[in-house]
Amino acid sequence: FSGADLVDGSCAHPTIPGKVSPLLPANHVTMAKGTGLVHTAPAHGMEDYSVASHHQLPTDCLVDESGFFTEAAGPELKNKNVLEEGNEAVIRMLQAAGSLLKEEKYVHSYPYDWRTKKPMIIRASKQWFVNTANVKAAAQDVLKKVKVIPTSAMNRMLEMLDRRTFWCISRQRCWGVP
Repeated sequence: FSGADLVDGSCAHPTIPGKVSPLLPANHVTMAKGTGLVHTAPAHGMEDYSVASHHQLPTDCLVDESGFFTEAAGPELKNKNVLEEGNEAVIRMLQAAGSLLKEEKYVHSYPYDWRTKKPMIIRASKQWFVNTANVKAAAQDVLKKVKVIPTSAMNRMLEMLDRRTFWCISRQRCWGVP
């Protein structure tokens, strides 16, 4: 059968009793790379986030900044490293629920941190969006103190700032924005 036959269906969560998850179509899921069926983790990737946003699903992140499962992941997973003992715990949970069809080693193409050479987990983080004239005015005042070469670029930058309606105040880059 085709994936379209599953649209509007649902499935029981294999480790959380009583939780039902919807089966949703997604353009990034194809038969070319596996089965054509994937889980969606809205807080861990742009494609999944887009699907979740389109279907108004929550984007709760069950992984903390250090790569460990949070309390929201459940007592069996809490404080376990996602890429290490967390994987083993999930496998044991699936086995106990009779939901594991097959297990095999798989080398996932995680992005790697250039400093530590370790795999990184992509995760959503909170952002603050503000829409205030005070922030805009402060940014323009600070920009006016910057020496811009060529000087004609200053007006263009000030106009660009003036047209900006929302501002994202991010804590993700302590070293600045490129």
